[in-house]
Amino acid sequence: MAQASGSEIPQIKSRIGAILRATSGNFLEQFDFFLFGFYASAIAKAFFPAQNETAALLNAFGVFWLGALMRPVGAIVLGAYIDRIGRRRGLIVTLGIMAIGTVVIAFCPGFETIGIAAPVIVLLGRLLQGFSAGVELGGVSVYLAEIATPGNRGFYTSFQSSSQQVAIFVAAILGYVLSEVMPAETVAAWGWRIPFFIGCLIIPFIFVLRRTLEETPAFLAMKTHPTASEVFASAVANWRIVILGMMMAVLTTTTFYFVTVYTPTFGKTVLKLSTPDALLVTLLVAVANFIWNPVGGALSDRIGRKPVLLAIACLSLVTAYPALHWLIAAPTFGKMLAVEMMFSFYFGIYSGTMLGALVEVVPANVRTTCFSLAFALAAGLFGTFTPFASTWLIGHTGDKASPAYWLMCAAALGIIAALAIYRDGETIATRDAVPA
Repeated sequence: MAQASGSEIPQIKSRIGAILRATSGNFLEQFDFFLFGFYASAIAKAFFPAQNETAALLNAFGVFWLGALMRPVGAIVLGAYIDRIGRRRGLIVTLGIMAIGTVVIAFCPGFETIGIAAPVIVLLGRLLQGFSAGVELGGVSVYLAEIATPGNRGFYTSFQSSSQQVAIFVAAILGYVLSEVMPAETVAAWGWRIPFFIGCLIIPFIFVLRRTLEETPAFLAMKTHPTASEVFASAVANWRIVILGMMMAVLTTTTFYFVTVYTPTFGKTVLKLSTPDALLVTLLVAVANFIWNPVGGALSDRIGRKPVLLAIACLSLVTAYPALHWLIAAPTFGKMLAVEMMFSFYFGIYSGTMLGALVEVVPANVRTTCFSLAFALAAGLFGTFTPFASTWLIGHTGDKASPAYWLMCAAALGIIAALAIYRDGETIATRDAVPA
């Protein structure tokens, strides 16, 4: 498909406006994901009756994870669509699919009302959300990278992750208000649905924003766009880049889901802190995440991706267990906030760097597919498995600090990936990328 000459290609009118429109869908994704994690106990009782709280939680987090396993499927199918048809049209489609999943979960009756159909319907909603989320993050990151000004790609792409923190912040505030104005029994019985309903009301506004999104000049400048079969073939041919990209992204996804989705549950059920305290920690973490992401992106633009990735991964590897062990020895609000802020710093700086790095190491003509597939594998196999893994580790070891082992594994994978990707002063893209 031939394109106009470079002089005829329209440029982005407002980069700030483009960032807001592109990242709006991330808000909906993370708003709903966080609510599912925070109200996991209530959701477990409503949809997954079990003999004890741990079993019910494992059922709820299991469905949370199963939905995430659809991410790689969405990355391949929707990623190929975006690489072929365009960033703008593709991001509108992903938002539509995600909206359907959100509405399904919000309005699904409980187990007592419709029996086994309740968990089945919730699972279907999560599968739709996972399918869409598989390419949402990649599509937005690629869009931001392609509109970035020279020398600022890391800074621009970091706003993909920063936008998610706004969703966490808003969701945490809603949860905090509910916990203050409603008895805990009421919130557990039906009040937890209110934030989900509010998410449904936000959907039309986000659609309006997405419909005014401009196509990127980089996509318009491409002389040809690969067919779906060519995109699939290229993704297979570049499997090594995809796997290393996944390994690099694992630390981002596991730390993120630990400090946001799992933290409220960890604070309430493991550390036995109050619901308001657990929510306040999460709210403050969201603010810190929002700040550290662009700092990490800008820092990596100045000193390079490799030193930042390695420094944060090494710090996480050696401090995760001591920090959690110190916290569980005598849990307090202040200690939990301190530990979570440490992990927030790791996440923000690493994520702000990793997003720009991943855009750069995947082949340009199938950028959305390979980026999305790498990140979807990291999120599906590791990140969204974090609440389940943490609950399982504590239940089977009796060590409340054992979730640190999961974070340490992610850090080790990040170190290996960074050393492999940036070997001998070259990136793996320079050495090994296979064109479509």
